[in-house]
Amino acid sequence: MPASSSAGDLSQQTPDDAAGAPEQRRTSVVGDLVRGALIGTVETVPGVSGGTVALVVGIYTQLIDSASHVVSAGRRLVTGPERAAGMREHLAAVRWKLVIPVLFGMALAVFTIAGPMADAVESHPEATRAAFFGMVLASIAVPLRMAMHVSPEQTGRAARTWGLRVLRLRHVLAGLAAAAVTFWLVSLPPTDVEATPVTIIPAAAVAVSALLLPGLSGSFLLLTFGLYEPTLRAVDERDVGYLGLFAVGMVLGVILLVKLLQWLLEHHHRITMVVLAGVMLGALRTLWPWQDEARSLLAPTGDLLPILGLAVAGFAVVTVLVILDARLVAKQERQARSV
Repeated sequence: MPASSSAGDLSQQTPDDAAGAPEQRRTSVVGDLVRGALIGTVETVPGVSGGTVALVVGIYTQLIDSASHVVSAGRRLVTGPERAAGMREHLAAVRWKLVIPVLFGMALAVFTIAGPMADAVESHPEATRAAFFGMVLASIAVPLRMAMHVSPEQTGRAARTWGLRVLRLRHVLAGLAAAAVTFWLVSLPPTDVEATPVTIIPAAAVAVSALLLPGLSGSFLLLTFGLYEPTLRAVDERDVGYLGLFAVGMVLGVILLVKLLQWLLEHHHRITMVVLAGVMLGALRTLWPWQDEARSLLAPTGDLLPILGLAVAGFAVVTVLVILDARLVAKQERQARSV
């Protein structure tokens, strides 16, 4: 595209949905440990998505790419050709310096926070939901910003820009449809089922989608299946049998979903990010502070000031993190261009 072309002609000159993916950011080991701990912490809370946190802290795309290479390595080992060499090639492409600290931080957080977090959610449901409502609401800005991202190569400008002009009617309709479907899904009443291999493995496969899809909460899905408390109890009591079955389900879920997500991010990045924002918007229903055990929404009652204060505080915390992350990424890009 010529440098003189305007951003307003962008849709006629580049693939609309494949373009606009921001560059991957550099991270540190300590920072990745903290990011993993944050992801692990929120995965124990019904209604909050680990994928949302991964987006907010800037490692979502890297994790999806790395998981995709791990899946491809296993496939090459089984099917070939050049099984050993193909497996090594894919494993070498995994960002292990990112993945290992993140996984370690996640595991550490899950095994130390699962019990206390469950108690907090049970003892103070309105307060915890209000805080997370504010956090997730602010987090919606992250996929929207990524969807509206326009690279310097597309605009012919020295700095990258964002703009609503890159979004089309189909993007808006897809986002609204995703929000509506998610709102309906999270409105389903919880159920109670017996924790058996037949129920644990499929539930884990579906729940792991929360780690891959921002907006969906793995804990919330487990709550819907009636396996939230048994799973937290298994983690707290180190029930190896239960956790082994759960791990099998998670692996199956990753294998089935991660390749699709990577393809969507590479070829339809813009509309994928808009859909993820819609999923996050629809999932806010689960975090409405006032609701009964059947998940029916209720009007605000009681002392509203503390609840509203927690929601505002949660919104402010995430907003600050998003702004700091955006400035850090912009600084790294300026440094990279100056080299």
